[in-house]
Amino acid sequence: MKRIIISVLLAAAVFSASYARKVVAVGQTYTQLGTYRIELADQPVKINGEECKTFVITYQNSPLEVKVVVTDGSKCKKYIVLSDKLSVQYVCNENYFGVEKIDRKLEKEGFKTADSELNRSAYFHQKVLTPGKRGETEAAMLIAAYFPYLLNNNETTASL
Repeated sequence: MKRIIISVLLAAAVFSASYARKVVAVGQTYTQLGTYRIELADQPVKINGEECKTFVITYQNSPLEVKVVVTDGSKCKKYIVLSDKLSVQYVCNENYFGVEKIDRKLEKEGFKTADSELNRSAYFHQKVLTPGKRGETEAAMLIAAYFPYLLNNNETTASL
């Protein structure tokens, strides 16, 4: 009987692990949200009819789930950050990595930066986060750490 129970538990563990998302990175936000976890999304998000690589960021102390959609622009990569509270985009080119409001082209698809939810001070401090080009994983890690500061809810974030 013990063998059957152990076999069932082992099979359940293997089955559930096969449907788990692949963890890309884990790190600290230095806000009340605690640590972040970045995973590859099971379903890519479609932007302009094209399926794009998507990361999902979750936080230890919050139900907030953030999707980061990676798109290739003509001169830079754009990381469109989508959440229930706020949507913005981060841009990575040869000169810098920083935040911007959502492009007007994407507003037609229903994505828009809500100024009422945006912490303007943090937004202007994040216009240039780092100089130079960043890889997708490093960019996602920067977004996971800095995005909570953009939320205009003082209960959700803590100052540095």
